[in-house]
Amino acid sequence: MQIKLKTIGVVQNEFLEAIPQGWETALHRIVLDPQWIPALEGIEGFSHLYVLFWLHGIRGEIQLHVHPQNRQDLPEVGLFATRTPRRPNPIGLQVVELVSREGNVLTVRMLDALNGTPVLDIKPYLPRGDAVTEARAPEWLRKLWELEKRD
Repeated sequence: MQIKLKTIGVVQNEFLEAIPQGWETALHRIVLDPQWIPALEGIEGFSHLYVLFWLHGIRGEIQLHVHPQNRQDLPEVGLFATRTPRRPNPIGLQVVELVSREGNVLTVRMLDALNGTPVLDIKPYLPRGDAVTEARAPEWLRKLWELEKRD
């Protein structure tokens, strides 16, 4: 089956070729096509949003098994058990903090996308429905987070 997607906007930031350290605090602009301005009504009431985007800069072969973040000290797992950007359909998903909205421009934090990344959709983050307090994760992920804290 073939699916057609339409972009609704584009990411603007200073990340041209790679996502740098400290990306979590950087400000990003999501510039939507002006036709979507009415669709943004009420979005300011939300502190966080989901952004779905097309990972247009990703190149390379898709591997069914990977070491998370290419770390050989972590176990090899299936690509669907990771957040690797090399996927059958390079769709990015990120919860972002909405800082402000001006017309068709959303200013956000916590977006791990390159400048020029096509935006596919925006959805509000719902604290009651989207937060899963009982969620579990594998031990290798906890190890990765501990290693990242040290770095």
